[in-house]
Amino acid sequence: MGRKNNKKKKQAPKSIQEYVGAIEITRSGMGFVVVNGLDQDVIVKPQHFNRAFHGDTVRIEILRGDVRAGRLQGKVSRIVNRKQKQFVGIVEVNKDFAFFIPDSDKPIPDFFIPLYALNGAKDGDRVIAQIVDWEEGDKRPKGEVIECVNERNHADLSMKDILIQNGFLIHFPEDVLESAQRIPQAITKSEIAARKDMRSTLTITIDPEDAKDFDDAISFHRLDPNHFEIGVHIADVSHYLEENSVLDQHAYERATSVYLPDRVVPMLPEELSNGLCSLRPHEEKLCYSCVFSMDRQGNVSDVWIGKTVIKSNHRFTYEEVQQILDTEVGLYDKELITLNTMAQHMRKKRMRMGAINFSSQEVRFKLDDQGRPIGVVIREGNASHQLIEEFMLLANRTVAEFIGKHKVGNKPMPLPYRVHDQPDEDRLIPFVEFARKYGYTFNTQTPEQIASSFNTMLQKVQGLPEQRVLEQMGIRTMAKATYTTKNIGHYGLGFESYCHFTSPIRRYPDVLVHRILSTVLSGAFEVDKKLESKCQHCSERERSAMEAERAGNKYKQVQYMSQFVGEEFNAVVCGVASFGCWAETIDHKCEGFISATSLLDYDDFIFHEHEYALIGKRSAWAFRIGDAIRIKVIAANLDKRQLDYEWILDPDGIPTKLKRTKK
Repeated sequence: MGRKNNKKKKQAPKSIQEYVGAIEITRSGMGFVVVNGLDQDVIVKPQHFNRAFHGDTVRIEILRGDVRAGRLQGKVSRIVNRKQKQFVGIVEVNKDFAFFIPDSDKPIPDFFIPLYALNGAKDGDRVIAQIVDWEEGDKRPKGEVIECVNERNHADLSMKDILIQNGFLIHFPEDVLESAQRIPQAITKSEIAARKDMRSTLTITIDPEDAKDFDDAISFHRLDPNHFEIGVHIADVSHYLEENSVLDQHAYERATSVYLPDRVVPMLPEELSNGLCSLRPHEEKLCYSCVFSMDRQGNVSDVWIGKTVIKSNHRFTYEEVQQILDTEVGLYDKELITLNTMAQHMRKKRMRMGAINFSSQEVRFKLDDQGRPIGVVIREGNASHQLIEEFMLLANRTVAEFIGKHKVGNKPMPLPYRVHDQPDEDRLIPFVEFARKYGYTFNTQTPEQIASSFNTMLQKVQGLPEQRVLEQMGIRTMAKATYTTKNIGHYGLGFESYCHFTSPIRRYPDVLVHRILSTVLSGAFEVDKKLESKCQHCSERERSAMEAERAGNKYKQVQYMSQFVGEEFNAVVCGVASFGCWAETIDHKCEGFISATSLLDYDDFIFHEHEYALIGKRSAWAFRIGDAIRIKVIAANLDKRQLDYEWILDPDGIPTKLKRTKK
C-alpha cells in the first residue's frame, strides 16, 4: 500500500482579491500581469482575457482554487485602459461586410467592418483601423477604417506603425479638432486688464530651427548696471484648455507630444500648439510668468509669479544666438551676453550644489524632401542651449518651491513633482568597477560625492572613444525621473523641489502645474484627489513616447546605413551579451549587432557579465564595452529595424582594435 501524501495543496486566498497592472501576452498566447503589491506576476489564460489585448492596463481578479507550481492565476475583470486603439493590417471585403486582419504577432481577433465604415478601402488594401465598439458576447470587435496607407512608402507606414504600437493616435478625432477650432482667437480687454502687462518689455524666444510650438520666452529689463529684471514666460495653455472638456481629455490621454525623426505628433491640435498658445513674434500672448530680480552673477533677490500678457520682439534659433555669443555682435547682443553670463554662473553653482553634468549631445538625421536620411547632424549642448536650460530650470524649481510652501490643512499643497531618486547601489557598483578599468575612480560614500565623481569622469572622458558609452552606462545606473506627488527631490539636478512648468504645449504635467498654481494664486485651494494616478499616467505615456522615439531613430539608422553595406567604419562596442555585442559607428552614431557566431572560426567566446566583455577561450581576445574597433556593415533590415556588423581582422588575423585617442 502506497504512502499517503499528507502535503496540502497551496490555495489561493479565499476572499476575492483584485489588482491593476498591464497585461503582457506572449506569442504562445499566455498572458502575464505584473502588479504592485505582489512579488510575482499573475498568469492569465486566454479564456480569461475578457477582450484584453497586449499592453492594456487591466483589473484582474485572483482565481480561487489551486495555485499551480506556486504561481497565482487570475482573470481580467475589466479593461482600465486600452493601450492600443488603432492597428495596421489588411481588409478583406465581401459582398455585405468586411473584416480587418491586424498585423501582429500577438493574438488579436479580426475586426468586423461594416461596408459604410471602409472609408474607401478596397479588398486587400493595407489600412489603419480602430475599434469602435465591442459588445458583450460578440466574438470580435466592430471597427472602422481610419486611413488607407501607401505600402510603397515603407518609411511613412513604419513611423505610423511605431506610433500606433505605442498607443498614440496618428490623427486627432473630429470632435477634438472641432473643439479647437471653436476657441476664440482674440484676447479680450478684460483678460488683459486682469494680468501683468509686459508687452512693452523686450522679449525673445530661442528654439531649434525647425520648431513651431514656442512655449517659453525670456524678457530682459535693465534696472541698473548690475541688476536686471528677467522674466521667464510660459504659454498659458490652461486658459484655452477647459478642464474636463473633450479637448482636455484627449490632451490628458496623449499626455505628451512625440518627436520622431521625420515628424512631430503634438499633444494639442495645431490650432493651439502652433497657433493660439505658441509665443510667436509680434503677437500678443497669454502667459504664466516668473519675473526675477537678479544680478549679473545670477543671484535672485526677488521673484514675482503670476499671469501676464506679452509680445515677443524676435524669434531666435540656437544657432543665431550662439553666433552672437561667439562674435559679441548682433541683434540684442548686449542683452544676450548678459543673459549668458547669468546662466553660466547659475550652471556653475548647480554643479557645486551636486548636479550631474551629463552630456546634452543630440544626434539628428538630415532628411530629404521624401523623409529619407541623407546625413547625420551631431549637436552639442553649447552656451545658447545652456542659456535657455538654466532659466527654465530656475523657473521650474521656483514654482515647485512656491507651491510647496502653501498648505491645505496641515499638509503641503499636492503637486506633480518631477523627481529623480539617488543611484541604486546594485547598478552603481558594477559601473564604478567598469569605469575604473579606464582610470576613472569614484567616491561612493555619499550621494554628493557620487555626483562629484560623475562630473569628474564626464569632464575627463570628453573626446575619447568610450565617452558616449560611459555616459550612456552612467545614465542607466540612475533611477528614472518620474512624476509623483511624493517629493523626494531631483538627484540629477541637485534640487530638493522640482516640477515641470515650462512646456505645457507638449507636456500635460505642466498643464496640471499651471492649474494648481492658479488655485494657489487665487487663494481658492483645490486638491485633486486623482492627482497621483494622473502622475502615473503621464509617466507611463512619457515612457511610451520615449520607446516610440527610440524605435523611430533606429529605423532611420537602418535606412541611412543601408547605403553603406560592405563598407568599413570605426566603431565603439556599446553593449555585450552571450550571443554577441553591439557597436556604434563613431561618425554616424548608428548601432549594429555583431554576432559571436561570426568569430567561431577563430575562437569560442565566453560572456563575462561583470567585466562587460566577450573573452575568447584560447586566444584571450577580449571585447569590452568601450573598446574602439573596426567594423564592416553586412546587412540592414528595415522590417526588423536591425543593422548587422562584423569585426574586421587585421593582416595578422586579429580583430582590429583602435587606440584610445582624443577625437
